[in-house]
Amino acid sequence: MFPLEENQANYTCLSFQHQQHHTTLQDILSRRNSDHHSNKLKLNATVQNCRCEQRRRVCLKEPKATHRMASSILVKTVCFMRSLPSFGQLPLGDQLLLLRHGWVPLFVMGLAQEKTSFEVTDVPNSSILRQILLGPGCTEKGTDVPTLDKVNRLRTCLHHLWNLDLSQKEYAYIKGAMLFNPAVQGLSALSSIEGLQQEAQRVLQEVSHLLHPQDTSRFGHILVVASTLPTVGHGLVTELFFRPIIGNTDMLHWLSQMLFIQ
Repeated sequence: MFPLEENQANYTCLSFQHQQHHTTLQDILSRRNSDHHSNKLKLNATVQNCRCEQRRRVCLKEPKATHRMASSILVKTVCFMRSLPSFGQLPLGDQLLLLRHGWVPLFVMGLAQEKTSFEVTDVPNSSILRQILLGPGCTEKGTDVPTLDKVNRLRTCLHHLWNLDLSQKEYAYIKGAMLFNPAVQGLSALSSIEGLQQEAQRVLQEVSHLLHPQDTSRFGHILVVASTLPTVGHGLVTELFFRPIIGNTDMLHWLSQMLFIQ
């Protein structure tokens, strides 16, 4: 073979090898891009499915037993408020405001104090066809609709309270600190309510230190957990635990009757 032909053959061979290598690399990169795009689509679908899963409408699995339990705890919650002379001495308007803003955190603490657990299940009419017809939101709109994520938020609060292993006295003073909330808008006896909360927190700290002298961070942990209780929605608690009991009656009106009518 002549040198020129040999060089040309070598060039052709190298060119072919380069083209083959380039094509292979291009295929790999293309495949990677395709895989990345596919994985991204799968991830988006998974996230969407997770969101839909969390927004699933739920109801109590054993409603009769759970409603009885919830009613009993609510009665104890209202009795706790009525047992506090300092609460009864406040102006009526302030009592109503504190009741409106405080009954859910106190009820949640009652659930924890009674070591109450409950199970939920899908709402019977939330079928796949219903979800398709409702569109990408997966569920009906409404802040009061019990959904799995709202129930899980409630359960998280309960587990945090249980992990603290609170005594009965600690529960009582946490309830007092949550009830006398000076952050509520429209209070007329603001300074008195602020003082009552500070007193409840002071005694809570003393009791906590007396029961757990080695745990210097316990009081701080209690305050942090207590601050998460208002994240539990009033609508969730009303619809999940009390709507079948009170019917169309306004929850606050029902609570007011329990609190003020002997």
